[in-house]
Amino acid sequence: MNSRTVVVQAKAQPVLGLFLRLLFVLFTSSIAVPNAWAQFEKKRWPAHVPTPAIHATDLNGRVWTSADLAGKVVVLNFWATWCPPCKEEMPSLQMLHDISDSQTLVLAANVNEPAARVARYAQSTGLSLPILLDTKSDMARRFGVNAFPTTVLIGPDGQARWRIVGDVDWSGAQANAWLADVRQNVSPANAALNAAASKR
Repeated sequence: MNSRTVVVQAKAQPVLGLFLRLLFVLFTSSIAVPNAWAQFEKKRWPAHVPTPAIHATDLNGRVWTSADLAGKVVVLNFWATWCPPCKEEMPSLQMLHDISDSQTLVLAANVNEPAARVARYAQSTGLSLPILLDTKSDMARRFGVNAFPTTVLIGPDGQARWRIVGDVDWSGAQANAWLADVRQNVSPANAALNAAASKR
């Protein structure tokens, strides 16, 4: 091995090391980036699980029941004032409430907090969408909520379709597509019930 070969190898080693490090960074980032951007997890509501009944009072004293929601697409969001992702998501829920037609209803169910605290938060942030008070977490338990925020999308037939855990931009195109899908697709079981009812 001559001295020129030794010099070339000595110069190539740092370059090779840098190249290998760059490949490693690119490989690990290609694995890590999708997870870093995944802000929510969307799962289909189990077909054999009926939608829990809704019976709750909002901040203004209005009582909301499942019967009030019939025929509407319902965005039922479970949240808390101490939850940073809930706070990030709430403006887009408010916007969805503001721009929705009469066939779409946005309900924000505050879980396990005093009404006075929730009212102060709503006033300070300018929220005007209906805020249900789930002060004992009863409704959250019935809907299987164990993380915040969690949103359940309910179809016009009253059947829950999707459970989304994590914060979502509800004013974006993706959420709009979800709502359009829920609006158009009636569950087979409820379609049969509706067809039977219409024959009477």
